[in-house]
Amino acid sequence: MKKGKRYLLWIFAAFLVGMLFPRAYSAVDQTYQQLRVLVEVLELVRDNYVDQVDTKKLIYGAAEGVIRQLDDFSQFMDPEVSKRVKSDTEGEFGGLGIAIVSRDGYITVVSPTPGTPAYKAGIMPNDRIIKIEGASTKDMFPDDAVKKLRGAVGTKVKFTVAREPEGKTPGAPWAVKEYELERAKIVPEVASYKLLDDKIGYLRLADFSGHMMDEAADGLAAMKKKGMEALVVDLRFNPGGLLGAAVDFAKLFLSDSKMIVYTKGRKPENYQEFRSGRAAPYAGLPLVVLVNGGSASGSEIVAGALQDNKRAVILGSRTFGKASVQSIIPLSDGSGLRLTVAHYYTPNGKSIHRDPKTGIGGIVPDIALDINPEADARSIRQKDQIHTPGKEPVSAVKPEEMVKDEALGRAVEILKARDAFINLKPAQ
Repeated sequence: MKKGKRYLLWIFAAFLVGMLFPRAYSAVDQTYQQLRVLVEVLELVRDNYVDQVDTKKLIYGAAEGVIRQLDDFSQFMDPEVSKRVKSDTEGEFGGLGIAIVSRDGYITVVSPTPGTPAYKAGIMPNDRIIKIEGASTKDMFPDDAVKKLRGAVGTKVKFTVAREPEGKTPGAPWAVKEYELERAKIVPEVASYKLLDDKIGYLRLADFSGHMMDEAADGLAAMKKKGMEALVVDLRFNPGGLLGAAVDFAKLFLSDSKMIVYTKGRKPENYQEFRSGRAAPYAGLPLVVLVNGGSASGSEIVAGALQDNKRAVILGSRTFGKASVQSIIPLSDGSGLRLTVAHYYTPNGKSIHRDPKTGIGGIVPDIALDINPEADARSIRQKDQIHTPGKEPVSAVKPEEMVKDEALGRAVEILKARDAFINLKPAQ
């Protein structure tokens, strides 16, 4: 092999040493000895493989292999993907409206965004997207899947979904269904609200995007003006969003500098605390929070903070369990590294992130409800309204297809029961 090519490979080896063993100076000779195997493989493939190969492609493939040994959220990004990640905003784009992650080697739906093509088609949290345009997604990185699912508004994309059977019966076959959906302009939804009977407010947050707080604050103020005396916050199917938005929302209900969430990693600088302010506008408002398997990230931060501080009753089913902190590290050739550097922890020290080995993670509700996920999704979907000029808004779900929202009904019962107990007086 020419000196230039061999030099390039040793530069790559040095890069790996710097990334994986930044403090192992005393063991640098041993590290180079271990990396020699990788360099030998690259040389042998380069010189002897039946077809001519691209050295850069081999190096990128090796880098991807290194990162795949870590977790489902760390990722090596080639220059094209790295550039797209940098330029992505929370504005409008053409897509289906789903948040996805990689779980156990499969592209897994965290939650569909209400009102989007995926949501209307009945895509559910924990559904596995096993094919896109006929190509398997096994071991595909989420960003690569997003790239395939997104496209120009009005174009269509075919994909195949596998859904685990109800009850997760061992050995039972997964239901497989093919979809062909038209991409739409996706504008992240934020907050909707309504004052229910008995002066109980209802606030639904679809995500924790940058402008969520403005709409949530407006909704709470409007309901308070009408006499709101208790509140149900609905975080079902909320995939999260910005950490700052989740922390700011929790601050509405927590005072006295209480812990909201903290991050902890291997390095001391990755420890960071997020606390409430001294006062909160709704510190004394009776509160129930609804969650389910589609509640992730920011939703789990809020639910965990309110639960550990005994500020709210958490009602529903175990949340998704995605709470890792990624750092985006640019590399010299325009590629990049998305590396997990810490995890989020609730005020009481519980790790929110799902342990891939045990399957344990997420926020366990104070009161668990056994509700069919599809019925749960429909109860949310029927709250979406279709607005037609000159007409009163109507539900997106036909009257004959509507279901009772069991979780919301139970939350209202809890708040009513609380008032009933408070009003009890001892016998004279």
